[in-house]
Formats: sequence, structure tokens, C-alpha cells
Amino acid sequence: MTEQDLKKVLDEARAQMQKAIEHFEFELSKIRAGKASAGMLDGILVEAYGAKSPLIQVGNVSTPDARTISIQPWDPSLLQPIEKAILAANIGMTPQNDGKIIRLNIPPLTEERRKELVKQTKAEGEQCRISMRTLRKDALEKVRKLQKDGLPEDVAKNGEQSVQNIIDDFNKKVDKHLEVKEKEIMTV
Repeated sequence: MTEQDLKKVLDEARAQMQKAIEHFEFELSKIRAGKASAGMLDGILVEAYGAKSPLIQVGNVSTPDARTISIQPWDPSLLQPIEKAILAANIGMTPQNDGKIIRLNIPPLTEERRKELVKQTKAEGEQCRISMRTLRKDALEKVRKLQKDGLPEDVAKNGEQSVQNIIDDFNKKVDKHLEVKEKEIMTV
């Protein structure tokens, strides 16, 4: 076994941890901090023409102001299915249908709701950390297997330290994201 194999293990661990961070960022983007964002509706599927389609594919989603999201379906017959899909998604907003456009009003956040959102944010951060710890465990097992297959012990120890350094760097990124999101949520 060569140091090239070790480099491959480290690169793979780094890439997988980056994916975990990207997923974490996506999850954080769904946690609303009182401002309207079309991204809040990501993942909502509408029953249209016998198939489930993402909401953004069946209408125009916009944010006319900081407290409102409007959805204008390209086909007026989809107003009811869109309304149903939003209610089923349980995003904490009730759609208002005026026959042409569906509006979602974002309620102002109470102190209690803000704390709840911070808790949710921290839970997402912990999920990301759990994923990264699993990835670290897998990478360390691969390094140990390389050592068993002939990689010098000192190179293997350096590899294990590199794996730890990688996870430390990614944990700092998680902390940074949590700090920014918590500040965003708690800012009135």
C-alpha cells in the first residue's frame, strides 16, 4: 500500500464531509427567520396532471415583500392542488387563495418561536456532526486497513491525524453556520 492510497482515502473523506456540510446548509436555508423566501417552499410537491411536480415547476413563486410569498400557477386549475400541497407540507403557514394567486403570509416571530428555531438549527447542526463522525470512523477504518496491508505505521498515524484535522475543520464550518443562522433568527 502506498501513500497515494492514503491520499485517496483522505480526499474521499473530505469530499463526503463537504457533502454533509452542503446538506446542512440546505436544511438551514429551509429554517425561516421571519423573512419570506421562495426557498421555504422547496421540497413541496404538487399533484398536477397525474404526477407530482415541484411547486416551482407549476407556477411563479415570488416574494413581493418581506412578509409575503405569492404563488401564481401557470394553470388556474392548479390553485386547489397547490393549496392542498402547502397544507400537507405543514410549513406553518395557511395559504390564502383569491382565485388567481395564492398568498402565504409569514407571521412575525415571537421570542418563543425564535428560541424554537434556534433549537431546530442546533439539531440540524448535530445531525451534520453525527454524519461527519460516521465519515471519520469510516476513514479511520480505511487507514487502519491500509496499515494492515503494508502502509508504514508512522504514515498511517499521520493519516489518522489528517482525518482528525479534516473533521476539526469541518466542525468549525458547522459552528460558523450555526452562529450566523442563530444571529439571523434572533435579530428582530
